Amino acid sequence: MNEPTDTHQKALQINLDASKYGVFAEIGAGQEVARWFFRAGGASGTIAKSMSAYDMVVSDAIYGATDRYVSRRRLIAMLDHEYGLLVERLSSKRGATTRFFAFADTVAARSYSRREETHGWMGIRFQTHPGSEPSDILMHVIMWDRENLPQQEALGILGVNLVHGALYHHADASMIVNDLLDSLTIERIEVDMIEFRGHAFEGVDNRLLALQLVEKGLTNAALFRPDGKLGQPGDMLYKKCVLVERGSFRPVTHVTVDMLRTAQAQFVQEPKVDGADVQVLMEMTLKNLSSEGRIDHRDFLDRVDLLRELGHPVLISNYGEFHRLASYLFRFTKQPVGLVMGIPTLRELFEEKYYADLAGGILESFGRMFKNELRLYVYPYREPKTGSIITAGNLRIAPHLRHLYMYLAENHFIQGIRDVSEQSLDIFSRDVLRMLQSGEPGWEARIPARVAQLIKERKLLGYREPGEAAPAPATARP
Repeated sequence: MNEPTDTHQKALQINLDASKYGVFAEIGAGQEVARWFFRAGGASGTIAKSMSAYDMVVSDAIYGATDRYVSRRRLIAMLDHEYGLLVERLSSKRGATTRFFAFADTVAARSYSRREETHGWMGIRFQTHPGSEPSDILMHVIMWDRENLPQQEALGILGVNLVHGALYHHADASMIVNDLLDSLTIERIEVDMIEFRGHAFEGVDNRLLALQLVEKGLTNAALFRPDGKLGQPGDMLYKKCVLVERGSFRPVTHVTVDMLRTAQAQFVQEPKVDGADVQVLMEMTLKNLSSEGRIDHRDFLDRVDLLRELGHPVLISNYGEFHRLASYLFRFTKQPVGLVMGIPTLRELFEEKYYADLAGGILESFGRMFKNELRLYVYPYREPKTGSIITAGNLRIAPHLRHLYMYLAENHFIQGIRDVSEQSLDIFSRDVLRMLQSGEPGWEARIPARVAQLIKERKLLGYREPGEAAPAPATARP
């Protein structure tokens, strides 16, 4: 039998499989997932129970009191209750031959009273074989359709994809992620957080699956907490002042730390930031992660581990253009946002060739980027050949753009970073990477001590000890 990709075929395949039996609990948009199984026919072979609990009092009576009804915590409470009840009631009768599962979602869909961004949590708890301990897949979704009915339809399709993937492809978590948007697009629904847990996924690295969400176009950005686990951007950025340092971080150097230290010292003195809650992010784009058009997953994990030593969340995005990054951040907060960059990046920002796809060119891009409380904090650069220090104050811009640059600088949208460590200006990450990969001594002095120690202990980023022979080149397979 060919692998089904159509939603109806997936639901029917599950319905006709007598070894799988479960419950559906859906709150917020209707019985959108269970409906597919009823529509496909033979649902009695799959569905033990389908329910909703829209009233908050009723919902609390079933799943326990909560202050947030659309949350990861509520989703887990739903899975705990429904799966436990299913096993308790049916295990003695059919537990020896049946793989039980519980599907749940709790969403804030578009309605007459809710017109802002709509989102939800969706998950499944399931057995890989009869009697086994269950495993979970949890995810956060954002719905982009502008009307309630299309949102219900998109949620239903996504839910069927999740149930089908969990029940038939749990041995390949990457395949589950890859198939989530079958019959959907990111313009309709976005999966910006996913977590696999339980014995079925003991060898799964959720960080790589989060990268896959961005790489495969299921979302535009994924956020890692300082502990390395995946975070939900809405929870971590909501109504906070945000400071972002973008880079390749290959590896983290004293420049990385000094840029952030000095920029943060200025950012927190902004009138609307002073005393407010500030979230600092380190950001890498897919472009910064790729080498010759290919993302090295081992290298990605190395860099995430090294950035954890700085104690800040890490954002992975496909927002090559800064105005797109700014729009993303302003989805979650209207508080001030600061972007930290070096002179080379600021110089690129004023290259008009990067805005050819915008009808309004560079002016449209800057209009989008600076429409809210956004500031650029620019780290100086020392020219290696001349030793001259270039700052935001003396950077040369194309003549026809000078007045634009002066306007942004005079109104403090662009600010030169002060009080930098001058000895750090001669450190370049590409030189450090070359030295540590070739076994050349002295690179340790250019990066934080703990980062250097971690690189040596775990041989990250292709580290080679002094005198160690270079690895043999890989031979092509026939």
